[in-house]
Amino acid sequence: METRYANHPAEVKKMNTDELRENFLVETLFEPGKVHLTYTHVDRMIFGGVTPAQEELKIKLDKELGVSYFLERRELGIINIGGDGSVILDGVEYDMKRRDGLYVGRGTEQVLFRSKDAANPAKFYINSTPAHHTYPTVKIDIKTIKPLEAGEQGTLNQRRIYQYVHPNVCESCQLQMGLTMLSPGSVWNTMPCHTHERRMEVYLYFDMESDTRVFHFMGQPNETRHLVMKNEQAVISPSWSIHTGTATSNYTFIWGMCGENITYDDMDHVKMGDLR
Repeated sequence: METRYANHPAEVKKMNTDELRENFLVETLFEPGKVHLTYTHVDRMIFGGVTPAQEELKIKLDKELGVSYFLERRELGIINIGGDGSVILDGVEYDMKRRDGLYVGRGTEQVLFRSKDAANPAKFYINSTPAHHTYPTVKIDIKTIKPLEAGEQGTLNQRRIYQYVHPNVCESCQLQMGLTMLSPGSVWNTMPCHTHERRMEVYLYFDMESDTRVFHFMGQPNETRHLVMKNEQAVISPSWSIHTGTATSNYTFIWGMCGENITYDDMDHVKMGDLR
């Protein structure tokens, strides 16, 4: 597990491209037979990829977190973006097809990940945050989620928003998680953009061709920066930063949030005239 520390906005203003990428971009998440995790000190979110191949994988983070087992004081959200697989929680197995999700409550001791076919492995994307209460584990089937329709073709941001770990779906302490799919011909997400000082966010961009690139914009509204991202890469967004992007083709992204509240639309909207 890699550790990333928090940054003050004044520090970020002075960063060059390499420094921005080193602090906010995570380039490798999914590798067969590996667990790749990042611990960010921004609200202490842990995120990353678990890609089991022939053997099942587990997350073992006891000494790193000062606990007896990973979820002793944490909750967990999982979305599978790869082949069919399953997650075993304290002996109970949950089938996880592509784009299925799972909320795992605090106190779950055993968390194992399996792929049905090593040649087409599952790719489990995870978000984990500190938790103060135990809420029930909930399987979220992509087929049962009614997406929210947003945006317009004329503004290149027509998209469907699937809520997974969200008050409309299941209870959680502070974690929220969802998936947004852009329609063909649409490339902008979350524009006009916003910040939310009360919580941070992590984006995972995927469903992209090898030569597709996302231009992810970050920074304070009057001091923006950008990162050029490839398929299956993630970016950390502090609470003071905008988080929006455009790309050379349509794509899908997973958003994960944590912080002071779990109100999805608690946003500080930014006027287009204030962007610089």
